[in-house]
Amino acid sequence: RAYYLLLSGSGALLLHFSGEQQTYMEQENDWDRDLLLDPAWEKQQRKTFTAWCNSHLRKAGTQIENIEEDFRDGLKLMLLLEVISGERLPKPERGKMRVHKINNVNKALDFIASKGVKLVSIGAEEIVDGNAKMTLGMIWTIILRFAIQDISVEETSAKEGLLLWCQRKTAPYKNVNVQNFHISWKDGLAFNALIHRHRPELIDYDKLRKDDPVTNLNNAFEVAERYLDIPKMLDAEDIVGTLRPDEKAIMTYVSCFYHAFSGAQKAETAANRICKVLAVNQENEHLMEDYEKLASDLLEWIRRTIPWLENRAPEKTMTEMQQKLEDFRDYRRVHKPPKVQEKCQLEINFNTLQTKLRLSNRPAFMPSEGRMVSDINGAWHKLEGAEKGYEEWLLNEIRRLERLDHLAEKFRQKAAIHESWTDGKETMLTQKDYETATLSEIKALLKKHEAFESDLAAHQDRVEQIAAIAQELNELDYYDSPSVNARCQKICEQWDALGSLTQNRRESLERTEKQLESIDELYLEYAKRAAPFNNWMEGAMEDLQDMFIVHNIEEIQGLITAHDQFKSTLPEANKEREAIQAIQAEVQKIAQYNGIKLAGNNPYTTITPQSIDKKWEKVRSQLVPQRDQALQEELARQQSNDHLRRQFANQANMIGPWIQNKMEEIGRISIEMNGTLEDQLTHLRQYEQSIIEYKPNIDQLEGDHQLIQEALIFDNKYTSYTMEHLRVGWEQLLTTIARTINEIENQILTRDAKGISQEQLHEYRTSFNHFDKVRNSFEFKACLISLGYDGDAEFARIMGIVDPNNSGAVTFQAFIDFMSRETTDTDTADQVIASFKILAGDKNYITAEELRRELPPDQAEYCIARMAPYTGPDAVPGALDYMSFSTALYGESDL
Repeated sequence: RAYYLLLSGSGALLLHFSGEQQTYMEQENDWDRDLLLDPAWEKQQRKTFTAWCNSHLRKAGTQIENIEEDFRDGLKLMLLLEVISGERLPKPERGKMRVHKINNVNKALDFIASKGVKLVSIGAEEIVDGNAKMTLGMIWTIILRFAIQDISVEETSAKEGLLLWCQRKTAPYKNVNVQNFHISWKDGLAFNALIHRHRPELIDYDKLRKDDPVTNLNNAFEVAERYLDIPKMLDAEDIVGTLRPDEKAIMTYVSCFYHAFSGAQKAETAANRICKVLAVNQENEHLMEDYEKLASDLLEWIRRTIPWLENRAPEKTMTEMQQKLEDFRDYRRVHKPPKVQEKCQLEINFNTLQTKLRLSNRPAFMPSEGRMVSDINGAWHKLEGAEKGYEEWLLNEIRRLERLDHLAEKFRQKAAIHESWTDGKETMLTQKDYETATLSEIKALLKKHEAFESDLAAHQDRVEQIAAIAQELNELDYYDSPSVNARCQKICEQWDALGSLTQNRRESLERTEKQLESIDELYLEYAKRAAPFNNWMEGAMEDLQDMFIVHNIEEIQGLITAHDQFKSTLPEANKEREAIQAIQAEVQKIAQYNGIKLAGNNPYTTITPQSIDKKWEKVRSQLVPQRDQALQEELARQQSNDHLRRQFANQANMIGPWIQNKMEEIGRISIEMNGTLEDQLTHLRQYEQSIIEYKPNIDQLEGDHQLIQEALIFDNKYTSYTMEHLRVGWEQLLTTIARTINEIENQILTRDAKGISQEQLHEYRTSFNHFDKVRNSFEFKACLISLGYDGDAEFARIMGIVDPNNSGAVTFQAFIDFMSRETTDTDTADQVIASFKILAGDKNYITAEELRRELPPDQAEYCIARMAPYTGPDAVPGALDYMSFSTALYGESDL
């Protein structure tokens, strides 16, 4: 410790300094104690200290005349300390009483003590009483603390640092040898050398003479006051007229030169700071441009894809619709997965950019309109909605075309049967055979006509079925509806014509019936029984040849049961056939017995026993076995489909819970992480690799799903999982692990940028995890208290930072950003403005030439291109506004 004693007639002022302050307070070995009582010493100090105080007080619009009188009330003393320190002192007392003055002086002395200077054996009373020695000693203490203590040159500080600075600056000059702060300055050359070294245009040093010290001193004092804004603190005659000038006065005056000329070094520091800030800004702009391009490309792809997925123009054939389905599968397998990766990478890039902006104290990045992450997610959601709707439409359209093909084939079969039946009927109904027939023949023709009417009525259902099928084909928008409608129209018109012709023939036969005799009852009975039996057989033949479509085992088993029931009716039908054949046999027996010569076939019907036997044989020996085979084949196909359902369900029921389990594990890992961030990152990447290695199971399930779609299977009762559900779960799993890895990477970036240790991060994570489990402000307050924060006001301030929207949720990244800001230093807009002000020579604007001189070329041009013209009252041509540019860098205005 060092002690510095100022002696006076009435008392002593003991200044107590510690640490580094000792260095600049030690006195030279040859210090002449007698000078302390020299009136010249007091005169020089009084003038110098008064000028030094006024150089600062003028900034507050005031000054002093008498140093021991003007500081007595403490008001200007407190004002002086506020100006030189840049800090606010407690509010002074404005009363005129002695106690008010003492209180004000004590506030000033307390402030000096708070800056590391201990005043021993001095009280406010000496200052209030106007003790000159104590007042000068106090002012010298202030000068040491605020003007000399912070001077540092090559690891030396305070007095030694100031002396070394003077020696380095004046070394090249002849007749100048600065060894101390008294006699080395008497000839005035050292003062002129300092000015000439920094402002050579102000002094012609070669014209100065060592033997004219008064002229030299006055020249230096006048130039410093006029051009350097350093007030005249010394008198040339006083310095020359004393054996050794006062050291404190010389040090005080020389320190003003140091502070005036230290701007050059500050300019270099300011330039470096600006370069750093601009480099960060340029990198962030590059990342923003990359995000904008990637977002634009992804949105453009979505914009092109959605119209394709929303296109619902149906195709005419199953082949064309199957091609559409294949194109959609290619989109799912080939085109969409890379875009899923791009979307995930875009979110990762966005989060990384925002982290870098927070770390560099920049405003958050706001993408251009329509390119926000939420906009991309919205477009992606619309894409997936269109995708889901497109797949459903494809499957429904395939079902519709399948139904249409079935109906069209059924229409053609029924129409062909009907057209075959009506072939020749118009000719039969328009013939005039009854005009030359006998009575028996007329009777026979009438009975035959009745049988025809019965047959005609039996065919009414078929005609109605044909019309109904045609109507359904029209409602389902069948592509060949015109030809179907034309054929149906022809059948209906022909049917109406047959009805009219039948009625006309019956009327003709009934008019001649009175002239005809009875007809053979056996023939009539044969005709009446043969006609419905024949119609039943034709219906059976039609049903046995009818196409069927089923979707599961239950439906095919229902058809097999119905077919078995039909086969069970065949014995009874055979009895009916034998009974009809017996009628025909009885006719032959009676005719043979009575010697009747039959004139051809049964006059009442065209159905012959041979045709009945032929149709019966076709039904029994051909159509029934074919139907059995077709039903068994369909049963085998449905059993195969059921196997595919089970195969898909087994895989899906395994993969679905696996994905859910992995999602839960990732959630636990993100909370319970241990070890260094790099260890956590390595562990997460290994975990991500294990998930990626599970991809073959997903691919196998996709293959099973494709087999199901190719088999046109539209339901699966063995599982609640759909392929779409599992795809979404798989994509969410990949996205979640990627986001978790990105969070750790951002924490590493935060740690490296802010210099946060691993132990600090572990402490933050442990505290935050405890808070994250309870999610209430009381526990979070306890978390902050555990980290060293206390007080309701402090807690309210922190909550305003980590949760500015009062959402009640605090993210770990926001918590880390807060803790990093609390423990590290970052550039601010005010610091950048102050740096530009130094480069501009304390002007409110800067010129392009000054920027190009102080900054690297690329960053100088960067600033020139973005700075607005300065429009202040002191503007000059080419002046640029660096203040608005600096605030724009930190988001306080538009750049």
